[in-house]
Amino acid sequence: MNSGMIGKIEKAHRYAEEPSRFHISGLALTVHGDNDDHEVRFEGGSLVCGCDFYGHESVCAHTMAVERLLLGLLPRPAAA
Repeated sequence: MNSGMIGKIEKAHRYAEEPSRFHISGLALTVHGDNDDHEVRFEGGSLVCGCDFYGHESVCAHTMAVERLLLGLLPRPAAA
């Protein structure tokens, strides 16, 4: 491995330890649920899911799981 790549790897590690460097503006994930797959999207500062439960409650197991997965990376309103 060349010295340039070693420096980039070290920088990547340093960046990853500082979540404030990152801003998520758009994101889509597929959550493989027990009964079906569900797409969770980050839109307008919030996590949104297409499942029926989310449609009634504006929160669901899929959005809560993504919040836990991305803890510290999502802006406050989405991770609350």
